Amino acid sequence: MGKKQKVILPPDLPPEISDDEIEVSDEDLQFVKDNRDYAGFVSRLDTQSITKHVTRVADVNEDALEAIYEKRLKKKSALQKENEEKNKVHVDPVDALPVKTLDGKLYYRTVAKTSKGEDGNEAGEDEKDGDVDKSLVKFTKAEKRAKVKKSRKEAKKLGKEVDQPEEAEQAPQAAVLAEVKEDLTAEEAFESKKCKLAELGIALLSNPEANITSLKEILQIAKDDNPSISKLGLLSLLAVFKDIIPGYRIRLPTEKEQEMKVSKEVKKMRFYESTLLSGYKAYLQRLLGAEKKPLFQQVVVRCICNLLDAVPHFNCRESLLEVVVRNLGSPDDVVRKLCCSTVRSLFTNEGKHGGEATVEAVRLIAAHVKANNCQLHPDFIEVLMSLTFDEDLRKPKAAPEVDNKVKYKKFYKRKIPEEPSQQQENKRKMSKKELMSKTREEVAADYKAVSFAPDVEEKRRMQSETLSAVFETYFRVLKQTMLSTAASSEAVTGSNTSASDPHPLLAPCLNGLGKFSHLIDLDYIGDLMNYLKKIAGGGSSYDSSSRKHVEHLTVSERLRCCIVAFKVMRNNLDALNVDLQDFFVQLYNLILEYRPGRDQGEVLVEALKIMLCDDRQHDMQKAAAFVKRLATFSLSICSAEAMAALVTLKNLLMRNVKCRNLLENDAGGGSVSGSISIYHPYATDPNLSGALASVLWELNLLSKHYHPSISTMIASISGMNTANNQVYHAILSPQQAFTDLSLERETFQPKSDIRKLNSKRKRGSESSTLSGIDLSSDTSIDENEVSKKLTKHFIILRDIKENERLRGELDRTTLSLQLYEEYKKQKKAGEPKAKRKRAKIVD
Repeated sequence: MGKKQKVILPPDLPPEISDDEIEVSDEDLQFVKDNRDYAGFVSRLDTQSITKHVTRVADVNEDALEAIYEKRLKKKSALQKENEEKNKVHVDPVDALPVKTLDGKLYYRTVAKTSKGEDGNEAGEDEKDGDVDKSLVKFTKAEKRAKVKKSRKEAKKLGKEVDQPEEAEQAPQAAVLAEVKEDLTAEEAFESKKCKLAELGIALLSNPEANITSLKEILQIAKDDNPSISKLGLLSLLAVFKDIIPGYRIRLPTEKEQEMKVSKEVKKMRFYESTLLSGYKAYLQRLLGAEKKPLFQQVVVRCICNLLDAVPHFNCRESLLEVVVRNLGSPDDVVRKLCCSTVRSLFTNEGKHGGEATVEAVRLIAAHVKANNCQLHPDFIEVLMSLTFDEDLRKPKAAPEVDNKVKYKKFYKRKIPEEPSQQQENKRKMSKKELMSKTREEVAADYKAVSFAPDVEEKRRMQSETLSAVFETYFRVLKQTMLSTAASSEAVTGSNTSASDPHPLLAPCLNGLGKFSHLIDLDYIGDLMNYLKKIAGGGSSYDSSSRKHVEHLTVSERLRCCIVAFKVMRNNLDALNVDLQDFFVQLYNLILEYRPGRDQGEVLVEALKIMLCDDRQHDMQKAAAFVKRLATFSLSICSAEAMAALVTLKNLLMRNVKCRNLLENDAGGGSVSGSISIYHPYATDPNLSGALASVLWELNLLSKHYHPSISTMIASISGMNTANNQVYHAILSPQQAFTDLSLERETFQPKSDIRKLNSKRKRGSESSTLSGIDLSSDTSIDENEVSKKLTKHFIILRDIKENERLRGELDRTTLSLQLYEEYKKQKKAGEPKAKRKRAKIVD
């Protein structure tokens, strides 16, 4: 027989204790509350797998197992009996009589011990688990706590052994699956809402009156938490409203009108209009609420601009205009361009709204300029350049002509007395006439209400209001510029540097004044000219105080003031008598202050054309001063500006014949015709410069200019004759010359001779090696050393020139001395001949 096989039995289950008998302390409860996250796995334990019995052991006989189970059952039954005897309570002999058996022994009756829980129910009944009976056992508090702790430890061990590996494997997979499910659900929701928006929109566009209630559903989708869905909802509503909004302004019925009995069609139309208007207002509230959010700003502004451009006649136009005008100076370029294009469209397409939106927009712009103290983006005023005004409306209305025959008849009827019957007939006729006149007035009013023809009086009123608001804005900008420049000049008095205040609205303001100068009232032109003089630089003296005043403005802004003054003068030539000499002085001084990279060349060229080329006649001294100043300006400026200046110079020489004396090479030039015999190049007044006493030596240098166009222009100017009968036709204007050369500048390449360049390089390399400076090397050059060598070089050149001058003077003095000595010799040789002749005559 082999060895007896060892049997491995399953572990015994812990004794079951009722929940009522378990006592938990406050410390245990607090510990569980504090560590609730750690004890979360208990809720996920599989109690069935833990409590089930092992019914079979591998490689073991079933007879042996049955014997073992019978032994266990006997032990448990014995223990149960002992526990029942222990739980029994013996009755006190005093309280109960004993019982005597046949053997003669006495014993007292016993009663099973009962224990009541908190609910008052008796706990002590037998409980069965499967086929085994469990006896009730009485435990102390310490034993109960020990058993509870032991059961908890065993449960934790089993939970860790079973749940931890499964949870470790399932945790990452569950997280990934949850994310994928969320993404799928979000995409499905997005697609479903998109389809819903498309269905509702198509239904509304196909039959608006029947499906007008769908607006609420689209509005509800537009309020979704997802930004993409909300944007789609707003854009869908934009497309719907642009299509279904009627061509008139909706007026809701009053209470009296609602009480009246109307047909079904009228009720249906009223319901449709009220629902449409309420949905439109809710849509606008949604847009205005989302405008301040950066994520929705561009979409909201696009919707508002499209609505205002498409339906400017509809309700709630004021709120749309307020948003658009407020965003004219937005830092976002996209938003600002959208708003500017919308306002320009309103100004140019007044047939959509009858001009009312134009008046409201101009008033809002004026209010914003006033509220922000003229510190706004230039586009706020730049959009006003798109305004158009009908000049025929400004003309006074002609009085109706009265026929003389009608006057005579009325006078004749008054003189002749009428009979009573005739008087009644006349009264009857007058009553008929009054009735007819009233009927005609009513018909005219109804026709005017339904006709599309604009009312002349209403249009004249709106145009006058628009003009007053525009010029109010322009004058406010000019006044604010004067005040700010004066305050800044006082603040920096006594200091060399000055921080100029920005004037962003001045340039568009001056452009607008130049465009609408013919519409300005004559009563305000005098004040306007004074403002322009002060802004351009003050009086004709051009002293230090006026210079401090204009240091805070750019050259382009001051030139614009001169241009506007000439435009105003030219458009109101018959009614004005203003001296423009101060503006010529400013132009004469601003020509040399111009810098190509800093200032605008277009403004300078426009000033030259308007002030010098288009003017009919100039004073001779002033014309000569500008000719000399323009020639000096052409030497140190770019090709485009130089060409414009030379075209202006040629125009001045063609109109002023005496100024052609500047082309002569005689000493003094045209000093014979001028009152000032010496040329003062630094004079601030062109009339006091004495330019007629100079010569245009600058043309000789400009004839060697690298640009062929300029050298050709110099050749044509130099070939002009001083004869009075010659006529020259100006073909090219300064503006055209400037634009041509500015466009050609990008592709122009100056010609160069390769041989000359090679020889120059060789000479340069030899001179650099002789001077000890290797220019081809990459080493840094000492500027101080180079400046010293250059100063020595120029000192030597100056000494050589001085020596040449002295040698020339010495040669001239020696020559004069020699001539003088010869003269003396001849004189001495001639004296004796004269004495002999005298003696002969005497004899």
